Amino acid sequence: MLDNIRIILVQTYHPGNIGATARAMKTMGLSDLHLIAPRCFPDDEAIRMATGASDILDRAIVHATLEDAVADCVCVIGASARLRNMPLPHFDEGDDMAKEAVARARHGKVALVFGRERFGLTNEELQHCTHQLSLPTNPEHPVLNVSQAVQLCTYELRNAARRAAPDHFPTLSQAHDSHDEPRPPRAQFDHFCAQLDDALQTAGFFNQPHAHTQEKLRNIFQRADLSQRELSMLMGMIKALSSR
Repeated sequence: MLDNIRIILVQTYHPGNIGATARAMKTMGLSDLHLIAPRCFPDDEAIRMATGASDILDRAIVHATLEDAVADCVCVIGASARLRNMPLPHFDEGDDMAKEAVARARHGKVALVFGRERFGLTNEELQHCTHQLSLPTNPEHPVLNVSQAVQLCTYELRNAARRAAPDHFPTLSQAHDSHDEPRPPRAQFDHFCAQLDDALQTAGFFNQPHAHTQEKLRNIFQRADLSQRELSMLMGMIKALSSR
């Protein structure tokens, strides 16, 4: 679903905002960036601000007009802090926008359009949109930096897609879950415990034989359900400490 969602920046003045937008997109799993007549692109400042998302900049498509950029889209959402007299369905909340965008992205391309840094989108550009979005910012100072607006919207899009298809969006903890790693054989675990016993014995740690300290330590590591990689790291730690 996120592959079908396009981010469009219109006449961006500062190339750093293009790079920051690419970073915001990659953080949330989007990759389709289109630019309408940017003042300066490609640019070293855009690459610097992308911080690991230069691949999105490399694939970015530049158009002369917004009309060209949205020609293949089934839904076009224009982000604007100012309410204009346009007869467009309007989103007041980012999560409502995201739910609609993700639902429509199942069947075709969806675009989110962000305007210029100084004055956003024009009425003429909004005529190429099917919907309008105004994020619920402070009414006394409602204007967001364009890359910040992209970050907020892409966050909502990822959350909506994750709720719609949770199996396709593992969390960071799940992605690094040690339960997916192989477990050590019992012989390796027993060897670790023997190494630990020897090192602690040499250090004079077992000064109360009646306390069953060795058995308690073994139970602690047993409950930890260590992966083979984690156990190897602990064995290396014991060896390093014993050699001092």
